Amino acid sequence: MLLSSYLIPLKKRMDKALIEELKQSLLSEKSRLEQELSSFSHRNSKSANTDFEADFPNMGDKEDENASEVAQFSDNLSLEGELEKALRDVETALKAIEKGDYGNCKYCGHAIDERRLRARPTSTSCIQCKKTLTQEL
Repeated sequence: MLLSSYLIPLKKRMDKALIEELKQSLLSEKSRLEQELSSFSHRNSKSANTDFEADFPNMGDKEDENASEVAQFSDNLSLEGELEKALRDVETALKAIEKGDYGNCKYCGHAIDERRLRARPTSTSCIQCKKTLTQEL
């Protein structure tokens, strides 16, 4: 018998109102992340995935201004990476909602606790599996 057939009984249907609430929270977060990313970068039109490219700031031609440009660009690259990762997590959660897979641990198949999802709507694992993965037991 396939492992997936064992997991099906473990999955619990989430309340539709809760899913809608979390979906709205995710959509709001997606909008916020895209707005923040667009403040210092632009979307890479050649990429099929979520991909932004940090803009190089132009502060002037003096040596200290050039140093500031490089420092700002370095900071923006780091921030861009973090924001893109968060945006991909949000988009993954929204896709899971559309597929009907949202709220189930990707490792054990159990329902993720509602409190965890409210605190972190992009969660893909239950607390127990997360602890096991990070060896916090």
